[in-house]
Amino acid sequence: VASMEKALDRLLLAAAELLEAGGTVSTRAVCERAGVQAPTLYHHFGSKQALLDAVVSHGFKEFLRSRRASSDGNDPLEDVRAGWDSHVAFGLEFPGAYAHIYGNVKPGVPCGVTEDVRAHLLEALQPAAIQGRLLVSPAEAATRILAACSGVTLTLIQQPPAEWDLGLSERMREGVLASISDVPRETPPLNAPATRQALESVAAAIYEAG
Repeated sequence: VASMEKALDRLLLAAAELLEAGGTVSTRAVCERAGVQAPTLYHHFGSKQALLDAVVSHGFKEFLRSRRASSDGNDPLEDVRAGWDSHVAFGLEFPGAYAHIYGNVKPGVPCGVTEDVRAHLLEALQPAAIQGRLLVSPAEAATRILAACSGVTLTLIQQPPAEWDLGLSERMREGVLASISDVPRETPPLNAPATRQALESVAAAIYEAG
């Protein structure tokens, strides 16, 4: 099982790096970079496009899945808060991969990856709805979260790393949570979450590399 998970992680990383480099991302190039055979890619994802979709949906989807698996007693709104930060951090670390999907949309055509992430958000928000903590429907809450989070990420991607205002993401996150739930506006974010530190680490690494 561990070796399969490592192969999956290598495929995701290889695809993200190739997307970041630009040009055509072929199945052969992804497999060679990840050090696996093509059947391994198809076993995990079914197709190359599904792999690329998994790369750009990583932020929310993979975080929420692992969060649910690790504990049965999480605060659902804290899960969403941390999932937001994870999503933004992934976009800043792999801006080309992120823009590949979230920045290339067609009028009137839903983005399959976005819909997939939205489905995971809806599932994550259900406990809060059952607890009576949502001020709007789970569907409306998920729509607001996705619109705001992807908008913040694309805004930060367009800025030079040295000028990133990481507080923008935090302020938007708390504003959206306050608009959809019983989280009071005057309450500061959960004592600078570890995921905020992850954002700062990504910013520092990219700045030093540049």
